[in-house]
Amino acid sequence: MVRISGTTKFLEIQVSKKEEIIEAFDPNGVGQMGRLFGLPFDPDTSEIVLIPVPWDVTVSYASGCSLGPAAILKASPQIDYFIKDIQDAWKLGVSMLPIPEDVFKESKSLRKMSEVYISWLEEGKDQEAAEMKVIPNTVNEGSEKLNIYVRALAEEYIKKGKTVGVIGGDHSTPLGLIRALSEHFSDFGILQIDAHADLRKAYEGFKYSHASIMHNALENKAVSRLVQVGVRDICEEEVEAIKSSKGRIKTFFDEEIKENLFRGVNFKQICDKIISQLPELVYISFDIDGLDPKYCPGTGTPVPGGLEYNEALFLIKRLVKSGRKVIGFDLCEVAPKGTENGFSEDEWDGNVGSRILYQLSALVGVSQGKLSM
Repeated sequence: MVRISGTTKFLEIQVSKKEEIIEAFDPNGVGQMGRLFGLPFDPDTSEIVLIPVPWDVTVSYASGCSLGPAAILKASPQIDYFIKDIQDAWKLGVSMLPIPEDVFKESKSLRKMSEVYISWLEEGKDQEAAEMKVIPNTVNEGSEKLNIYVRALAEEYIKKGKTVGVIGGDHSTPLGLIRALSEHFSDFGILQIDAHADLRKAYEGFKYSHASIMHNALENKAVSRLVQVGVRDICEEEVEAIKSSKGRIKTFFDEEIKENLFRGVNFKQICDKIISQLPELVYISFDIDGLDPKYCPGTGTPVPGGLEYNEALFLIKRLVKSGRKVIGFDLCEVAPKGTENGFSEDEWDGNVGSRILYQLSALVGVSQGKLSM
């Protein structure tokens, strides 16, 4: 007699349930509001589980990206599911966990404190210095609690065999996921699409600043290489960090990419050079401000220049076609433009963000052999 373990039986039930869901769903019909992309999957029947992190405590310019997960969720059912070169992409199964209201409330509370502190720094005042210096400690404690929360949630689903992604929030939010992956993979690289290098150490006194995410990510020994694409706003501290990294950090500046294009180098060649710097296992960190700001006018720190929408997707397609496997990812800094009273009528940023997320999820599925391209 063959014995079937509880885990195996559970997986069999979930596969059967997923097949029933796929059979009953009409991809040419109307998507279900309140579900990511309008698809009928839940975390048990999804290959990819997304953790929404509504957090923008340390943003140094404009806030609003804590509303990013909600904006993406709202816009996502409007997309069409057909992807020309990925067969039955929607069948992969992607779902987003509920947006945690307690995290959102904590973000708003700590954001009020950080705004006072950032304004104090910018004004260069010495008065009330002792009181001001308490704020970074409080924010750092709250941010570390967030990292622990994200890491624990990521661990839960990684152990279930799911691929996990983070939907920010500001770019500090995926650190817990990167830490979790560092426990499961001994060697992987990060492909960072971003207008900023994010290599500052404790920017403005905040250890877990959105401007420090890659500095913090590199503290994990499993991250053997960081490849940055589209960077066009950078400080001397970050330039020095790149130079002293002994090749661990490779930055493809937006200016250099554009100059190569102007000289006649084709974008495929540029992408292949970028990808050649990455190991076999890759984590993708996609800050929406890596794109031209026309695609993300509401993002907190927009910078002129950047990748076109289809250039970013082409780069990720080339990565997948190279045979590299994507083990996790994040999409951050999506913010509804003109945010007021907790919401905005402008859905452009959420619209673009949801489309990037759908394409990115499908390409991750291809890299893992769960979809064909």
